[in-house]
Amino acid sequence: MPEAAPLPNPIRINDRWFLLIGIPVLALLVLLPRGILHVPSVPVFLVNWVISIGFTCSFWLTGRALWIALFRRFPRVEQTSRRLWLLASINTLITAAVTLILGSIAGLLQDGHLTWSTFWFEFGLNMVPTIVIQLIYESWNFFRQWAENVRRAEQLQSAGVQSQLEALQSQLDPHFLFNSLNTLSALIEPENEPAQQFVEQLSDVYRYVLLARDRTTVPLSEELAFVETYLALHKVRFRDNLRVVQHIPAAALPLHVAPLSIQLLVENALKHNVASREHPLELRLRAEVATGYFLVENTLRPRTAGLAAGTGTGLRNVRHRYELLQAPQPVEVSAADGWFRVRLPLLAAA
Repeated sequence: MPEAAPLPNPIRINDRWFLLIGIPVLALLVLLPRGILHVPSVPVFLVNWVISIGFTCSFWLTGRALWIALFRRFPRVEQTSRRLWLLASINTLITAAVTLILGSIAGLLQDGHLTWSTFWFEFGLNMVPTIVIQLIYESWNFFRQWAENVRRAEQLQSAGVQSQLEALQSQLDPHFLFNSLNTLSALIEPENEPAQQFVEQLSDVYRYVLLARDRTTVPLSEELAFVETYLALHKVRFRDNLRVVQHIPAAALPLHVAPLSIQLLVENALKHNVASREHPLELRLRAEVATGYFLVENTLRPRTAGLAAGTGTGLRNVRHRYELLQAPQPVEVSAADGWFRVRLPLLAAA
């Protein structure tokens, strides 16, 4: 399977007020261990605070830029550990280097030298803004991803409901239809096997819709079993005017797809194309494990009369659902050489 698609990069971070308030406050906190509360006068306090603000601002903006750069390079959730280790290592090295350089300069200006005890004390204090900055931006990212997941779940649920309504093509309660079909099956004469089989298959279709309505993805094997039953119902009407070819490797069956997505594409092919003895409708279903796609293609002979032209709502809904599922690849739609093709990304099992 192709590697999972990365999450959107944090290009715009609205942290202006965070910078304006956080830097002065953090600069003051860093001065507390240095005895800022015991300075002899207010001007000395202000001078020390301004100097501390300058250093804190440098550490903050450097850490912020480093975090954004690493997030662009490692944006996915499973890369969080790698990103944090790199962030901590690089920030520690930068802080140590800055502390060593500034401490050496200060020592020379004071006709002395930087001792190890002074270095470690200053290094520990300088690490405070570094760690705080790292925690701030990682916490912000965690909250942002949580909010995005909540929004995506709500949209996915809404898209799933819309898909179910389109598949049912009815304002009746599906439970009512399902129960009515079972009743009808009991009323049909036992000798009428074709009618019994047709009603049972129709009942299976509604059973699958009811079972899949609360699931975001389903195994490909389940979706194909449902599509096979759905096609069997149409074969009663189309007979030899509908030709179906399937090529499904066993390795693809455990992979997942959005429920009713393949059925919707099959339904569109039957609804909008000619299927006659002179021009039978050919439908091909193929799983491509190597590319990570499931292909649905049909001969393209649009109907010139009868049903109205398609609006593309179904395809838009399918695209949107796979976007919400964070599919590793986009849904691809094309028409060429007399064939209409839609490629759905195969999803890893949840």
